[in-house]
Amino acid sequence: MTIRVGVLLLLFASLAVGQETRPTAAQIIERIQQHIGIPWFEPTIDTFKAGNPADTVRGIAVTMMATFDVLQRAVAKGDNLIITHEPTFYGHEDQTAKLKDANDPVYLEKQKFIDEHRLIVWRFHDHWHARKPDGIHAGMVRALGWGAHQDNDNPFVFHLPSTTLKELAVSLKEKLGIHALRVIGDSAASCSTISLSEGFPGFDMNRQFFQFPGVEVMVMGEAHEWETIEYAADAVKEGNKKGMIVLGHIPSEQEGMEECARWMREFVKEVPVEFVPAKEPFWITE
Repeated sequence: MTIRVGVLLLLFASLAVGQETRPTAAQIIERIQQHIGIPWFEPTIDTFKAGNPADTVRGIAVTMMATFDVLQRAVAKGDNLIITHEPTFYGHEDQTAKLKDANDPVYLEKQKFIDEHRLIVWRFHDHWHARKPDGIHAGMVRALGWGAHQDNDNPFVFHLPSTTLKELAVSLKEKLGIHALRVIGDSAASCSTISLSEGFPGFDMNRQFFQFPGVEVMVMGEAHEWETIEYAADAVKEGNKKGMIVLGHIPSEQEGMEECARWMREFVKEVPVEFVPAKEPFWITE
């Protein structure tokens, strides 16, 4: 009996020590700031969006976007710190005042889930992009296997073995696991010089990517259809030998957050750091 009690006391003591050695969410973010390799700057959207930063972290879910589905899967894994690249509450700055005033049911249900499970949500966007190299771009290049083809002067341009626009689109679809992918241009047109524009940089920057010298195809995340999409369609109709492949926002940056999870595991050892991919929401008719 004495031995059994002693074993239990040792077990409880080891559990207590384990709890004490787990970092808080605020401490995890401090480590990110120390390891990012650039000065932390203000203003930034890289801030806590929900939860208590002083809470102890049990596990970390790194994701492209903290969708309701991602939050549910993170909870199932036992993770309580969510590090998301994109907004949680449907706007770039995660402003929730209008949603609260409107008693918006989608917002309220998501916030209720976060509160009930004591989740802590932190945004990691500005500084992950500002890192040298850009963390999102580095992850996408790794996933596509394009590192050896990167232009010496422009890291967003790649010189691939000659292929057709259709073959390139099929390859991207398979490598990135994309369900709904859209293409502008002649499917049989040959191409080898490609630009890669992840996420949503806006028309001015996308136009530059499209018009980089020698670029035949721009691979992009998303854009307003009356801006970049219309511009590309007009260019093709005018006889320009160019194409555009629209991946969608999530697929165009997703691998960059898996890169983030790999990077974080180098300096976070006490708790699991897991990549929880955001699922592509679209379906297409056959």
